Amino acid sequence: MGVCGVGATPMVARAALHFWEEPPISGEAGSGAIFFSGCSLRCVFCQNHQISQGAFGVEVTSARIAQMMLELEGQGALNINLVTPSHFAPHVKEAALLAREAGLSVPIVCNTSGYESVEAVRELSEVVDVWLTDFKYASPEHAASLSRAADYPEVAAAALREMLASLRRAGGRAEAEDGSMRRGIIVRHLVLPGHVDDSIAVLDRVWELCGNDVDLSVMNQYTPNDRCRELGGDLARAVSDEEYEAVLDHADELGFERMWWQQGGTVSESFVPAFDTTGVEGPELDAIKNS
Repeated sequence: MGVCGVGATPMVARAALHFWEEPPISGEAGSGAIFFSGCSLRCVFCQNHQISQGAFGVEVTSARIAQMMLELEGQGALNINLVTPSHFAPHVKEAALLAREAGLSVPIVCNTSGYESVEAVRELSEVVDVWLTDFKYASPEHAASLSRAADYPEVAAAALREMLASLRRAGGRAEAEDGSMRRGIIVRHLVLPGHVDDSIAVLDRVWELCGNDVDLSVMNQYTPNDRCRELGGDLARAVSDEEYEAVLDHADELGFERMWWQQGGTVSESFVPAFDTTGVEGPELDAIKNS
């Protein structure tokens, strides 16, 4: 097992239409989300811990992943949304190339924590059209205490630079007529209670690196889980309206032109699907299996 908690064979926990991403990703038709098991971070507030840290899922081949992509496109998905896939980067790249050969025509989204090597981003950029990436922390201390990765800010910045370089090589941001994203980068930041100063520093860093070449998504869906309640302090409560507004105001002051935010009493559980292996098991694409 690697740091990600799984072995060398890809594991998938769910493959289905997903309706809770940003509007350019989900639209009304839904995003074709493939949720991979395992993660190289250990975020104490993770809401997907069943698959990120619990290693729940089914082992699959690259050919089966390619078939999932085609099945999701057949269900009307606006895109193929690969959720936390990069610890299986070689298999994911192979699957995407096989699916393209078999006729896949929708964009491929890489939905990532941002904790990526430059090499992995560069390799995946050959098949990824849209980067849906987190930028969690500016502070190494926060990254160490909350995700066990003190180098997160440095690693995430280098990965984002490479994502931006790959986007520019591909011709820059592009939308379809319906407003769905065909090519681009959305940088996500989850506001944590008691961490407004770090959130502001994250936005400063993203602006410095990318300016308006990226979309920004500022999320307020933090919900304390059992671990957070055990730790106590600010992490045991929700983000206040004042904290969230302060971060949004700073994004406005910086000049972000394409920004997404969440309204109302948002909680993380409302965005977490059932990890029950829906859509995972099935036949491989015959043309691939027989080649």
